[in-house]
Amino acid sequence: MSVTHATGYAVFDPKDYLNFKLQKYELEPSADDRVTVAVECCGVCGSDHHTISGGWGPWETKFVVTGHEVIGKVVEVGKAVKEFKVGQRVGVGAQVGSCGKCKACKTGLENYCVQPVHGYNTKWYDNKEHQGGYSTHVRAQELFVFPIPEGLKSTDAASMMCAGITTFSPLVRNGAGPGKKVGVVGLGGLGHYAVLFGKALGAEVTVFSRSDAKKADALKMGADRFIATENKGFEKDLKRDLDLIIITASSSSLPLDELLSCLDIEKKCVFVGMPEEGLSNVRSQTLSDNAVSLSSSHLGNNAELRQMLQLAADKGIKPWVTVMPMKDAAKAIKAVEDNSVRYRSVLTQDIEA
Repeated sequence: MSVTHATGYAVFDPKDYLNFKLQKYELEPSADDRVTVAVECCGVCGSDHHTISGGWGPWETKFVVTGHEVIGKVVEVGKAVKEFKVGQRVGVGAQVGSCGKCKACKTGLENYCVQPVHGYNTKWYDNKEHQGGYSTHVRAQELFVFPIPEGLKSTDAASMMCAGITTFSPLVRNGAGPGKKVGVVGLGGLGHYAVLFGKALGAEVTVFSRSDAKKADALKMGADRFIATENKGFEKDLKRDLDLIIITASSSSLPLDELLSCLDIEKKCVFVGMPEEGLSNVRSQTLSDNAVSLSSSHLGNNAELRQMLQLAADKGIKPWVTVMPMKDAAKAIKAVEDNSVRYRSVLTQDIEA
């Protein structure tokens, strides 16, 4: 029997974004290339907070069931789906659809599609709403569904579907590996993955954080160095030392001049943290001193996500996660807001379908 509805923890007003209410709603129609997944667990992302609070702008949907780090079981497949079978354990991340027609889609860069369908607060091309993973079910195009290696626990794999790939993609695209030095700015949900994957790829990793509060955690995760940026002159011994910097902090008040001076000539600083207020403290003079580039990155493509999951299974990568029932969504979002989560929360299914 076809799945037509889902039930999820929904937010109805950005001014009351910690008030989650159970809501039954109609799923977007099934399609030949779509896979329907019964949700086992779902990670909690900073994007969830930015969206439901209105920090990233007005909603596209009438209410929002957030969550885009889903692990679950396939319960229905379209007739054109080739890889997935009912009962298979899979993951679905922060993108569930692409147009398949634009230049990005045709060159294996579907994560840069000009008309992407996101994990929630989004609509398909027929204007049907798509809701997220704090729910019983989600649907996605086959391209955005991923087999989970047997060696990965569901609650470990969940947050890899967004936080993991968001840091893994710029690492591999910029050559992180043996003999390379990577700087990670911020040690939150994203930053801790940048450390774990940077080390798994063989790079030397330096963590930059405002104070020493997270130094012990960073070193336990495998970081080679820890730098507290509140210490004046922190950058002096690191001038032109790094091959890549990944900024995972969602702050617009970072010491960018000092951080950028730590990059070697013509290297890159990649923002994956997304401050709501944007950036206003970047000067071209700073960039020209060592010809560095300031850039960003969006998720990763299908091949990169599969590579990441397999690396995590092969290397036994264990993210630092707090597991709680889905009914505690508000508690998990508040922990993101307070910056008290260490370092990612995962919600497990508790809704009776």
